[in-house]
Amino acid sequence: MAKNDTLKTASVLAFERKLDPSDALFSAGSWQDKAQHSQWPGLPVREKSVRGTISNRLKAKDQDPAKLDAAIENPNLQTVDVAALPHDADTLAVHFTLRVLAGAGNPSACNNADYQAKLKQTVSGYVSNHGFSELAHRYACNLANGRFLWRNRLKADEIEVIVSQTKGGAVEKQWTFNALDHSTRDFEGTDATRELGDVIASALAGEHFLLLDVVALARIGAGQEVFPSQELILDRTRGDKSKTLYHIGDDMNAAIHSQKLGNALRTIDTWYPMPEDAADLGPIAVEPYGSVTTQGAAYRQPKQKVDFYNLLDNWLLKDEVPSTENQHFVMATLIRGGVFGDAG
Repeated sequence: MAKNDTLKTASVLAFERKLDPSDALFSAGSWQDKAQHSQWPGLPVREKSVRGTISNRLKAKDQDPAKLDAAIENPNLQTVDVAALPHDADTLAVHFTLRVLAGAGNPSACNNADYQAKLKQTVSGYVSNHGFSELAHRYACNLANGRFLWRNRLKADEIEVIVSQTKGGAVEKQWTFNALDHSTRDFEGTDATRELGDVIASALAGEHFLLLDVVALARIGAGQEVFPSQELILDRTRGDKSKTLYHIGDDMNAAIHSQKLGNALRTIDTWYPMPEDAADLGPIAVEPYGSVTTQGAAYRQPKQKVDFYNLLDNWLLKDEVPSTENQHFVMATLIRGGVFGDAG
């Protein structure tokens, strides 16, 4: 089809996220009592003061050797937050809920009626051709494999993930996964993940409301350290702690940010162009530019025309239909949500 020279990207264009996790609370107990995990006590964050050594890289150029020696001989005194299992508990429980919402691709704000109409037509075409089954199955796999546990997953020798579909406080259906049997490198899945994916796909399509209750039980070892989210402290004048962990409530219950859970669940992008000089990175989180901040890299560069904005504009404004893989990526970004307008 010919390029539409009259249609312009809306200057106000925003989408609400359709996978909406809560924060995840930590609790602790014994693996042999995992059936009673709902009664386990919370896991508090506590402070620890340590006397360490200077180990960071120093600027030695043009420095007085005597002052440099004195600097590295001094102790490094720190106060940090820590969270660890009690010595009578060997299992970490991580509990959160996940609301799956309908209306993927339907903007929450758009100031251009023609653009919104074209967007609706394009999204409807995608749903007719592909549905949400591919994306939903990948989300289901990330629940089953326990990716949302992040560093805690690496420490566990056994992980059980229980996903319950609830309505009105009652469990309608439940899936139990051995997380270590599910790879975090691919989305081959099982019959159980496909069944869970079908439920998520139906909710994304608006066929029903969906609230999932998710509990991961990770057998880490008695007294072992566990890893909640770490707070980003921009104003260091507020305190002298060198590490602050996320906690909820007066009892300082350790927790993981909902944003970090969302990042894990949308780590499904295996369609990005692989750099020739890079090893297989596996899936990355769905982001408009394929950004992976821990690596200081972005794998969907605008110059390659495979970032979200190029793909969306070419699809809507020029009627250049992306590959099936990049259509999945665009829809996954709309499910992620964000502000994507062409404001100056």
